[in-house]
Amino acid sequence: MQRKPADTYTPLYFLGALGAGGLAVTFFMYLMFWVPHEGRPVPNFADITTAFTNGSTPLQVAIAVAVLGIAAMTFLNVKYLIWNFGALSRFQKTEAYAKLRTSNAETTLLAAPLATAMTVNALFIVGLVFVPGLWSVIEYLFPLALVAFGALGVWALRLIGDFLGRVLSEGGLFDVTAHNSFAQLLPAFALAMVGVGFSAPASMSLVPATVAISLMLSTFFAVASLIYTVVALITAFSSMLQHGTARESGPTLMVIVPIVTILSILFLRQNHGLHTTFGSHADAGSTMVWLSQMVAVQVVFLLLGLTVLRRQGYFNDFVFGSKTSPGSYALVCPGVAFSVLLQFFVNKGLVGAGAIEAFGVVYWSVTAIAIASQFLMIALVLRLNKQHFAAQPEGKPVAAE
Repeated sequence: MQRKPADTYTPLYFLGALGAGGLAVTFFMYLMFWVPHEGRPVPNFADITTAFTNGSTPLQVAIAVAVLGIAAMTFLNVKYLIWNFGALSRFQKTEAYAKLRTSNAETTLLAAPLATAMTVNALFIVGLVFVPGLWSVIEYLFPLALVAFGALGVWALRLIGDFLGRVLSEGGLFDVTAHNSFAQLLPAFALAMVGVGFSAPASMSLVPATVAISLMLSTFFAVASLIYTVVALITAFSSMLQHGTARESGPTLMVIVPIVTILSILFLRQNHGLHTTFGSHADAGSTMVWLSQMVAVQVVFLLLGLTVLRRQGYFNDFVFGSKTSPGSYALVCPGVAFSVLLQFFVNKGLVGAGAIEAFGVVYWSVTAIAIASQFLMIALVLRLNKQHFAAQPEGKPVAAE
């Protein structure tokens, strides 16, 4: 009987669902910045249908591509999330799971709340795009969203508490020599994803109490994510300098990229809520400079990661070659996150500050980079899904050695 590489399960397969959910967000960027939505921070079904009916042919094409892309990527997101929960349930009954809970790899379990939080965000986008009249009851949905992300936050914190409680209460339980990657940043990634979910009501609600609660909870998870990122980053880099980067964990060198995007969106949402509800005003020029700094951080870590992966021959073996590694799905998140933040940089940064004209030559030149990154990640997701979830010919390895 032919086997699939995914038959050898690891929680890192949740990153497959995460990547698809992130791609749904990249398509929503088309609607967010190209469809007029006066009086609302995000476009809804009515805005989209009006723009499609009255808009130019290029806008109609963009809307059609965005709507189809959101539907397709959200379907993949939900499909692989459900598959992962089933596989994780079976995995928890094995000796391999018991061993994982006593090793550095215990933090890979954070991929589950991370991917689930992304699914909640993706389903909210689906509601905005496909459900008529949703905006009329949106204030009733925000408390439910806060409860949902609260549950996800508790789940993530409990997993982190189990791990840190184990390794910090006694010495010798954490293998420093195996800390030679940024894999331990996965908890920070999960905390940031929960935080950005908490921040959504701050940017969209008109109820001061809802906005205040959203601001406080999202701030807690943002701060927790930043603290965890700094600690894990410094200790991991020290280990990498001594032992080199773990080959199969090479893609984690770029995990900073999605963390930066998520926290940037979180702070933008908070600033919008502070402006609309509490009268605090952010300077457009400062926002442009800050977003350019965040993009610069992403470019630095993209260059670092791609340099190491190229020197190690990672792409030749695990993407285009015969070997497979679940960690390859970590390659999707940086490309998706870079595409999303670049859209915010162009529209909220450059256009918002008046540095460039909307829909001009410079606008489309930079936006083209974001779109290219987006479609490159779509191709990568399809390639990895084929590698990991299709039966392999006899004699072909089903897992990395």
